[in-house]
Amino acid sequence: MLPAADQHLIQIVDAAVADAARRSGPMLLCAPGCTQCCIGVFPISQLDAARLREGLARLDSTDAEHASAVRQRVRQSIARLTAEFPGDPQSGIIDVSRAADFENFANDEPCPVLDPATGLCDLYAARPMTCRTFGPPLRTEDGLGVCELCFHGATTEEIAACEVDLESASALESTLTTEAEQTTGIKGNTLVAWALIS
Repeated sequence: MLPAADQHLIQIVDAAVADAARRSGPMLLCAPGCTQCCIGVFPISQLDAARLREGLARLDSTDAEHASAVRQRVRQSIARLTAEFPGDPQSGIIDVSRAADFENFANDEPCPVLDPATGLCDLYAARPMTCRTFGPPLRTEDGLGVCELCFHGATTEEIAACEVDLESASALESTLTTEAEQTTGIKGNTLVAWALIS
C-alpha cells in the first residue's frame, strides 16, 4: 500500500519539474517516444516500488491484456538479469556494498514497463522519482546533471538557471520511503522488474 501523502509528494515533484521544463524551453528535448532514460537499470526505493505495483493493479482493472504484457516483460527482464544481479536475486534488494558491480550492470536493459511498440511508459502515472525528474538539470552528489540529448550549446549558467529544485520534496520522500518500508517489511533499493514480479 502507498502512504497517503504520496500523491502530495508527486504533486510537489511534478510541479518542480514542470517549472524547470518551462525555464528550459527548447533546450529540453524530452517528448513522448524518446526512450533515452528508459534503457539501463537504476535503483528505486520501496516507495517507488509500491507506487509501481499500485499502477500495475490499476492497469489490470482497465486493460488486463496490457498488464499481462508488462508482467511478461518483467519476467523476461528478471531472467536476463538474475545471474549478474548485484544483490539478492530472490528479493531483488541491491547490495549497497556492491556499488562498483552495479555501475556496469545491465546498462543496455530496457525498462520492462517501456512498451517496445510505442516507446511509451505503460505505468507513466506511477513512474519512479528518477523517471519523473530525468531531463531537466538535476543536482546530484556529482554536480549538475542533464540528459545527454538536451542542452546542447547551452552555457553552464543557462543550464544552472533551469535546475530542478527538489529541496521541499526531499524530506517528505525520505519519510514516505521509511513508511513504505515499514508497511512492506522490505528495506533497501530494488529495480523496476523486481518491484513488479508476482
